[in-house]
Amino acid sequence: MADGSAAFALPKVCVIGAGSSGIATCKQLHEAGIPFDCFEASDRVGGNWVFQNTNGMSSAYRSLHINTSRDKMAYSDFPMPADYPDYPHHSHIATYFDSYVDHFGFRDRITFQCAVTWAKRREDGLWEITLETGEKRIYDALCVANGHHWDPRWPEPKPPGKFDGLEMHSHYYIDPSTPHDLRGKKVVIVGFGNSALDLACELGRRENTDGVYLSVRRGYWVVPRYFGSDVLDFFNNHPSQDPPLMSRLLPGKMVAKAIEKKIAAVHGRPEDHGLPKPDHDFGASHPAISHELYNRIGSGDVSIKPDIERFDGKQVFFKDGSSVEADAVIWCTGYKITFPFFDKLTIDAPDNDIALWKRMIDPRFDNLFMVALVQPLCAMMPIAEEQSKLIAAYLTGRYAMPDPATMARERDAMHQGVKSHYVASARHTIQINCGEYAFDLRKELKRGTKRAKAAGNPLPIQPRAAKVLPLAAE
Repeated sequence: MADGSAAFALPKVCVIGAGSSGIATCKQLHEAGIPFDCFEASDRVGGNWVFQNTNGMSSAYRSLHINTSRDKMAYSDFPMPADYPDYPHHSHIATYFDSYVDHFGFRDRITFQCAVTWAKRREDGLWEITLETGEKRIYDALCVANGHHWDPRWPEPKPPGKFDGLEMHSHYYIDPSTPHDLRGKKVVIVGFGNSALDLACELGRRENTDGVYLSVRRGYWVVPRYFGSDVLDFFNNHPSQDPPLMSRLLPGKMVAKAIEKKIAAVHGRPEDHGLPKPDHDFGASHPAISHELYNRIGSGDVSIKPDIERFDGKQVFFKDGSSVEADAVIWCTGYKITFPFFDKLTIDAPDNDIALWKRMIDPRFDNLFMVALVQPLCAMMPIAEEQSKLIAAYLTGRYAMPDPATMARERDAMHQGVKSHYVASARHTIQINCGEYAFDLRKELKRGTKRAKAAGNPLPIQPRAAKVLPLAAE
């Protein structure tokens, strides 16, 4: 029987990425006694939360703070320091991740400044991993935690015409003077995600720019960081805990309507502040989080504009017939889901659309796990933790997956359910409701534990990689 003890041979795992999700995976594998190697392109852990990360993939800007409260962002068994503010700065988060790795003692299993350039599943089912050094290694299983907020997605197609000013993606923004000096300039910001609102509020201050125009394609809901003295997610349990009974008993639309009314009563509705009226129910799209936007709009620091119609020199024309002369356009248009180490027949996400069982597994592969490939309404860290618990249980024989046909049916049903609930856009293809999703994973883990026990807890993935001779580097 597989019990995860050091004496029992377990499959060897490759983990790609040591960001917040990768280290959550490493921690669970480490505690289960599963041998693994983690490869990280940067010189430290933390991924997107490492400001000016040496891997060039971080989208953190100098003023960035988290939008999920401190306690709800933390891993379940490693609270953030009590002296951290409600919404810590990115420097706090990066330090927290370092402390997490050292506390649980698996830093020596991470190879830094060593990216995975290719991952191929061989005919015998083993994974052949090619490192940037040219070295090849063989593994029994592969966990992918490379993140999906690092490959900027530009508008396709872009508005017609030529813009003679500066164009940049929000991914490269650091502060009002870096990497481009925007001080004293007129800036058009396109988008309505959290980055767009953060940049609009920061650049909207008159000491930074000469005016900010926020181009909004459609109406979205805006959620404040506080309700009175309570943080915005005070009514939610941590994803590691079951959702409140009331939220499980009441229909989702009823809960969403109650939240909508509370927001409107305290902060008003978007259209009350000059924004387009949302054309969808609250909860049918990822809301934007900002406690400052309405103040900036009301102070005249940020002007709301509709979608861009065309460019002509430095003139930006909008679909309502208005125009402004601008020095810069910042595209806050999100990110592409890409896997540069896979061929498209292995895993691909055209138009950011990808369907996986439990948002983790392609039923074709019993030894490939996609970690944190979700767009949550909470922090990513607890979700990656819950996913990794299921992975570790599976690799030690304590959990058995359903048959591939059942997985495929459940995958398709979940994917179509998301499409029917959320607004159709590249932003919502992998959306999850955190409490419901984590609760479902725990229920699945219980079901799979019973399946494994009934079968005698066999190892689903045999430890064969260690017996394969080292491969020559290219």
